[in-house]
Amino acid sequence: MADFQTSTHRAKWIFTPQQLVDKYEAANQTAIQTLEKYGSTLMEVDADGSFSYPEPQVNANADKHSRPKPLSIEEEQFMRVFYENKLQEVCNNFHFPHKIQATALIYFKRFYLVWSVMQHHPKNIMLTCIYAACKIEENHVSAEELGKGISQDHQMILNYEMIIYQSLEFDLIVYAPYRSVEGFISVMEEFCGENDHLPVLQNLHEAAKMEVDKIMLTDAPLLFPPGQLALAALRSSNEVHRVVDFERYLMSILSRQNSTDSISKLVQSLNEIDSWVRSYKFPSEKDLKHINRKLKSCWGISSHDESKKREKKSKHKSKKSSNEAENMP
Repeated sequence: MADFQTSTHRAKWIFTPQQLVDKYEAANQTAIQTLEKYGSTLMEVDADGSFSYPEPQVNANADKHSRPKPLSIEEEQFMRVFYENKLQEVCNNFHFPHKIQATALIYFKRFYLVWSVMQHHPKNIMLTCIYAACKIEENHVSAEELGKGISQDHQMILNYEMIIYQSLEFDLIVYAPYRSVEGFISVMEEFCGENDHLPVLQNLHEAAKMEVDKIMLTDAPLLFPPGQLALAALRSSNEVHRVVDFERYLMSILSRQNSTDSISKLVQSLNEIDSWVRSYKFPSEKDLKHINRKLKSCWGISSHDESKKREKKSKHKSKKSSNEAENMP
């Protein structure tokens, strides 16, 4: 595998916080313009990756106050957060390796730097990102099997595959922090120099992987290289397990890598990653219901349409009593 330093991941997909803000604002504004022009935002996607804008609705030019209200940037973020959590759940249910989960999450995050959740249903994008990640990481699962596992038409996954690749600019090799964690743990074994540390290091390793799971749900993977994400996870875990003097360990890492970065600069980056984790917010059930109503309105889906859809489903399968399922638009 190519080195991260020479990768497209490093060259094209690591941003500054302001660049992220600009991209989210641009995607949101494009969707708002689509809503104003067509009265709806949801796009139709074909298997060849082509897409079409919604058909203009009768009320597209209606009074401004009667038009569907677009999602705010914060509301879009809440929807991404919700479906990123769902993505992790699906991967866990299929017992996929962490690498597939991380690759799918990064695909999902990158896709919504280009598009708004108002334009493409995040559940469709979530499933297709998992399907694509399985392919790239050579753990192939058929679209039929994946769709069946979450009661979704597999043709939708196949239809969205090409537009996801196009939106990612075909930069499909990504670098996840999990592999970096393993490397840093190996270095830590040498740093400790005693075999009796091995059980403690194994506990630290498992704790760090759980910390990475948290980090991957934030915007940090779009802002920092995977090595720094891994070190932030290890540092947080080390505060609990107390295996090493972490600052001395960081200095040994910088020395080993012949890095020109200062310890203070590296610590600042780790502190910023910690801050992203601390500020992470999952939407409340009330927020989700409100956002779902607005989102369905933007998609041109009425409550009457939803009632007919639910009635049709109930004839074929028993209704699942899950609050989270009710929150999924």
